[in-house]
Amino acid sequence: MNLTVIVVLTVLLSVTALLALVRIVRGPSLLDRLVATELLLATMIAAVGAEAAVHRQATTLPVLVVLSLLAFLGSVALVRFAVGEES
Repeated sequence: MNLTVIVVLTVLLSVTALLALVRIVRGPSLLDRLVATELLLATMIAAVGAEAAVHRQATTLPVLVVLSLLAFLGSVALVRFAVGEES
């Protein structure tokens, strides 16, 4: 794979993760923090997928499945918690 593509992908994923962390820290509401957490998890999944593509390995597929499952279950649990707080 071209080195330029790898560098650009790394920079973009790093900036995305940094902005998500800023929103988690500064987010004025719980829902802003929830969306930022989902974005951070999606960025992590993209980074693991990009690493698997660069190194041409299929062994990281279980890691991607576990991260996706944790992201889904975590978002459902936090939304149920947030709805319980508002009522």
